[in-house]
Order: sequence, then structure tokens, then C-alpha cells
Amino acid sequence: MTVFVRFAPSPTGSLHIGNIRAALFNVLFARQHGGRFLLRMDDTDQERSTPAFEQGIKDDMTWLGLTWDAYAKQSERTRRYQEVLETLKASGRVYPCFETADELGLKRKTQLGRGLPPVYDRAALKLAPDDVAALIAQGKKPHWRFKLNTGDVVWDDLIQGHKIFPASSLSDPVIVREDGVPLYTFCSVVDDADMGITHIIRGEDHVTNTSVQIQLWQAVSDKPAPQWAHYPLMVNITGEAMSKRLGTMSIASLREELHLEAMAINALLAKLGTSDSAVPCLSLDELATTFDLSKISRSTVKFDLEELKHMSAKILHITPFASIAARLDALGLGHVTEDFWMAVRANLMTIEDVRLWWHVAHGPVTPAIDDKAFMDEAAALLPPSPWDEATWGAWTASVKDKTGRKGKELFMPLRRALTGMDHGPELKTLLPLIGRERAQNRLSGAIA
Repeated sequence: MTVFVRFAPSPTGSLHIGNIRAALFNVLFARQHGGRFLLRMDDTDQERSTPAFEQGIKDDMTWLGLTWDAYAKQSERTRRYQEVLETLKASGRVYPCFETADELGLKRKTQLGRGLPPVYDRAALKLAPDDVAALIAQGKKPHWRFKLNTGDVVWDDLIQGHKIFPASSLSDPVIVREDGVPLYTFCSVVDDADMGITHIIRGEDHVTNTSVQIQLWQAVSDKPAPQWAHYPLMVNITGEAMSKRLGTMSIASLREELHLEAMAINALLAKLGTSDSAVPCLSLDELATTFDLSKISRSTVKFDLEELKHMSAKILHITPFASIAARLDALGLGHVTEDFWMAVRANLMTIEDVRLWWHVAHGPVTPAIDDKAFMDEAAALLPPSPWDEATWGAWTASVKDKTGRKGKELFMPLRRALTGMDHGPELKTLLPLIGRERAQNRLSGAIA
């Protein structure tokens, strides 16, 4: 059996740090098992779904490297859903209902007031065919419910273990609205069965859906049901659930506003809530080798944006020049060399910080000079060009011998004069980038 998994977002909003986790887990699982990954748009709600959100989802996933082997849109399969609905009608597994939302709300309120679970009472099953025909003749349009079998729904979850869910605690689900729009619970099962999905990996908020969808699967397909895995949900550092409303946590904002590294998101999310520590890595294939559903804890996971920022910095610190050269050129600074990248990458939090060190290397910089006499002595000892990484050590040794200064008393004034700052990349790598002429000018106090 070839593993085939899917991610089925609704294009009614932007992907955020919470729901991208489902896509990541499915991609890693597929790669780990030599399988395939399907991106399927749950876009049957055409009132809320937009092409812009659909494209945004594709852009976000492509940026993260979560590419798909197959693509589908539920809005293009409405005829198939209607075919399956008619089959279910013929078998008696669906039935028409005419209650309004207000009427159903009143029923639930009454049941809760009596201490009963708010489960649909199947009143519509008492309607005779003539009653149904009369209601339709009056212009009323039915919504359609799937009739659940009694008894427990049982499955072995790849994360949560053996699950037993009493069907008596569930309402017969609405699978088609009165306007004819098929709903997620129904469409997903039809698609998964038709497309041959073998594993469904998603959040634990879908456990109730799974208990319904197992029965739906048995009613619409003679294929073996997929294996299920439900991971715990993620909250932010204050304990709030991640959702589309948290715009600052959208994948687009992490990319465009915070300038974080894509692999930082993947590396952190893959390990949050597991027994493994998150470590920086540069490829999904590398990450897939250590991905293991059995290591995922049952506890709620806390996501810390600051932890993600630090992971992003660590990713930059190990990124080779060849992998980032095009992005460096896109900064519009000029030709960024490998020597420059290797000199500054350990001091970056985001790629945008390259601009700061480019400015330090190429000027103009206002030198910070506290002792002009010391700078004059240091300037007089500058070695001739060409310079390399040995230049800094040779020069500071001669300055030490001449002035008697050492340690911080020697190095910090030189750094402040050469860069205008009291921190930064190692000067043995930065000094050759600054060059002799700019160094001479800065030591003399000139803006250069």
C-alpha cells in the first residue's frame, strides 16, 4: 500500500501557525514512507471562499516547501456528491429535515434545561412521505441528515491509541444544507474514499468528526477505511487557541513582516509536543527522517513566537551561501559575496539584518571615538593592503606592543571607531570587508 495523505484547508482565510501544522505533519509522514501528498481545497462554501485565499494558501505552502503531488477542489466535484447523496437516499441512510435554525436552537436549549445531551431527536423521521411532499409543495427546502447506527464507534488512533466513541452521544449530522450545498463531513469522506486516502492526520478537535465519518465511510465505500491520527491542539504562550483571527500568526505575516525563515517554522512545529528537542535543520527530507507520530504527546502544545524567532536565527547561522545568494541579491544592496555572508551570518536574527552589516562594511559610518591620540597611533600602524583574516590579529598585536593596551581596553575602542557599534561580527572577518581606506578614515574620525 502506498501512503497517500491530504491537507484540506478552506480558502476562507489565511493559513496560520496552527493549521499549517496539519499540512506539515502530513507532508513529513508522506516523505518518511515514500508516499504522496494531496492538497485539496474545501471550497464548497462559495460565499466565503475566494480565489485570493486559495492562492494565498498555495503561496504559503510553496514558501514552506510543503509541495503537493496532487491537487483537487471540492467545488469541482458537486456532481459526485449528488450521486452519493442519491445512493444514500435509496438505501435509507439519509432523511430530509425541515426544522429552522431557531427551532433547532430551541430544542437544544430545552434538552440542556432538562439535563439531557443536546442530540437531535430525529423528529423528521416521523414524517410520512406525504408529509414530506406537502412541505416541499409549500416551498420548504429540506436539509439532509445522515442516520447514524447505534452502538460504539471504535478505531485505533496512531497517536491517541484505542478510541471508543458512543454513537448515542452524537446527533445525526447534516450532510447537505437546504440550499443544496454539501458539507465538510460528507464531502471529505466521499473525496477520501474516491481518491484513495490511506491516512488522515489532523487535530484532536476532529475526533467527533471521525466517529461520524467512519460510519459515513462504511455507507459510501467498500474500501478499507483510512488510519487516523489526532494530535493535540496548539495554543499560544498565553493559552489562547490559534485561529484565523490571529492575523499576527498568519504564515504570510511571519514571512513578510517578521522575515522569519521557512525551515524554522517547519523545524519547530515538527518537534513541539514531542519527546525530541527542536534543532535547526535545512531541509524537509532531513526533518522527515526523525518525524514520528508515536512521539507526539497527548498534552496541549504551547507555541512561543520568541522561540520561533530564535530558531529562525539559528537556521540563518548554518545556511550556506549557495542556498541564500539569490535572496541576498534581492535585498538590492549590490553584489553580496560569500566572504561577506560568512562574516555576518552568525550575527543575524533575520535576513533583513544583512542591511545593517552591509552598511557597516561599506559605509558611511560615523565612528565612535573616545581617545583620539590612541586612534592616531592605531591608524599609523595599519598594515598595507591586501588584507585577509590574519590582518586583524597582526595589526592589534602591533597596537598592543606600541600602546600597552590589551583585552577590552584594546579591542573595544577599535571596534567602536571602525563600526560605530560596540558589538558585531568578528573583526578578523569584517576588517577586510571594510578595507584599508575606509578603516584609515574612520580611525581619524571621518564619516566613511
